[in-house]
Amino acid sequence: MDVHVRRTVPITFEMVAKAYNKVKQGGKASGIDGESWNAFEEKGVEKQLYVIWNRLSSGSYYPQAVRQVEIPKKNGKMRKLGIPTLRDRIAQEVVKHYMEKKLDQRFHDNSYGYRPMKSAHDALDAVRRNTLVKDWVVELDIKSFFDEIDHELMLRAVEFVHEEKWVAMYVKRWLEMKIEGVDGIKYSREGRGTPQGGVISPLLANLFLHFTLDLWLNKHYPEVSFVRYADDIVIHCEYEEEAKAILQAVRERLQEVKLRLNEEKSRLVYCKDYRRTEQYPDVQFDFLGFSFQPRAVQSKKEPGTSFTGFVAGISKDSQVKIRTALRELINRHTLPLDTPSLATRLNPKLRGWINYYGWNGTKQLRSLTVYLDCILIHWLKRKHKTGWRRACLNYRHIRTRQPALFYHWTTPYSPNPYELTRAV
Repeated sequence: MDVHVRRTVPITFEMVAKAYNKVKQGGKASGIDGESWNAFEEKGVEKQLYVIWNRLSSGSYYPQAVRQVEIPKKNGKMRKLGIPTLRDRIAQEVVKHYMEKKLDQRFHDNSYGYRPMKSAHDALDAVRRNTLVKDWVVELDIKSFFDEIDHELMLRAVEFVHEEKWVAMYVKRWLEMKIEGVDGIKYSREGRGTPQGGVISPLLANLFLHFTLDLWLNKHYPEVSFVRYADDIVIHCEYEEEAKAILQAVRERLQEVKLRLNEEKSRLVYCKDYRRTEQYPDVQFDFLGFSFQPRAVQSKKEPGTSFTGFVAGISKDSQVKIRTALRELINRHTLPLDTPSLATRLNPKLRGWINYYGWNGTKQLRSLTVYLDCILIHWLKRKHKTGWRRACLNYRHIRTRQPALFYHWTTPYSPNPYELTRAV
């Protein structure tokens, strides 16, 4: 090891090693250098981590350009993601972890996204509680938020909370990373944006919105409640006029910090239920994959009766995504697999969906598991080249002998196999 390099940054080799172990659990996509985790490890993990540490701790680490990829959005348009190299992800994780220890205690209690000890379910619980007591919701959407964060304002926020100059230095370098488009041409960010896909980007987004929105709302509108998960934001108000005033004030505030409100997706929503019965055009909003809207709720005090509550369920967009993913996982291309291999491929997805949407999506999850088992029966029919009756018998036989083979069979959301096959 080179002991003559001057260490100007308080980053240790242990910090880099921990960052590597954490980042490796995430995405496997390569950056512009095409380096995979296997290729990285073949060169010697300790040796490669030492190179990263050596450069980070001496202040001489410079990131490479970000590889831009496009993924489809639900509205048919494309979302641009920035994929840093594996080495840049490790370096970002080191600085992110260092910053987070000081930053997280500053953040507002109503900020839930990408924070230790806070989750999407915590945010959803807060929204559910607020809709019980507040009649109106201001549903906010910031247009191209990650692409339009102003670098000057971002760095001012970083320098305000971190006196160490090296922190701002590295943040500045990551903000200014060039982007390599799908055409292979590199171009500059021109003072705006942070790559949506970068390890440090969610923390920077939280810091930016902490100063530009959270503290601003707390200071000027302490009477309202809000819930923020990264750039997904809902504000709860008591009265329609209050909600209208808040929406206009937020519109003007975003302009002050060089952001824009997405007018098509930002609106006022009335939380209609059995107590709140006035007629308004918008009585539903989506948040973190769930749709809050008037629904029939079974009464606990009077079994067999129901009332209208303003409650959450899995959103239609989320249901479509799950059904599409199931069709991609179970089709003619997977016919060569045996049933246990198919279950091995499917179960991680099922576990993730059920654990997340089980928060308050019982009815929709049951519908989705019925759909899943119908696909499985169709798959068995095609695999064994039988009729429907024989495929249903095969399905029942598998469930009887291996009741825990597919994860959803072990949950309360799974359909009764005999009722299902009779219906099919």
